[in-house]
Amino acid sequence: MEIELKPGERLDELQRNGYRIIQDPGRFCFGMDAVLLAGFAKVKPGERVVDLGTGTGIIPILLEARTKGASFTGLEIQVESADMARRSVLLNDLQDRVHIVDGDIKEAVQIFGAASCHVVTSNPPYMTEHHGLQNPDQPKAIARHEVLCTLHDVVSQAAGLLMPGGRFYMVHRPFRLAEIMTELCGCGLEPKRMQLAYPFIDREPNMVFIEAVKGGKSRITVEKPLIIYKEPGKYTDEIYEVYGY
Repeated sequence: MEIELKPGERLDELQRNGYRIIQDPGRFCFGMDAVLLAGFAKVKPGERVVDLGTGTGIIPILLEARTKGASFTGLEIQVESADMARRSVLLNDLQDRVHIVDGDIKEAVQIFGAASCHVVTSNPPYMTEHHGLQNPDQPKAIARHEVLCTLHDVVSQAAGLLMPGGRFYMVHRPFRLAEIMTELCGCGLEPKRMQLAYPFIDREPNMVFIEAVKGGKSRITVEKPLIIYKEPGKYTDEIYEVYGY
């Protein structure tokens, strides 16, 4: 299906099933963290997935391409981003399996219902109001800083959406790891898997991927580090594999 692009928008190839996505560089474009989260998350056949703060829909679309889940729903508060996501769904003829809903993360349980899904994913804002300078452009500020929702909002709503034994997948920054673990455990989500991503093998990690299980027992597996670049400008084989090259 052909979709008309609005001023400032572009089409990007996703290297999966021939899928493409609509983005507006003047607002906010998805990053590597979203792609890697889609690679880290596990969705079993027949499972229902909700992505909190879906932006332009990158995670639901990639999960649809990578897994055999039954349905993938993205929740997004920014109307323009949700509109791009919805048109990307139509562009790729995914409207039977991928759905975009306008709404606030803080009202996710109210919107979808308690214990209504098997998997929740989120690539939330990383920074609080105290972390660095906020981008003067509001859409980018909302995506990067906790302007409209907090870490607690995301984790507590994820916990409410999941049925017992359901799984929550999130990417965040390592410097907030202690806070993240406290929030997860406090909301009844037991951390079960964790992976740190490093830009280069000799650098500090700049991303952390976490799987937490609702009502799970206390035991966590720390997976081997994910190294992004083998040398400047050249990804490692693991990254090429996630991207589908």
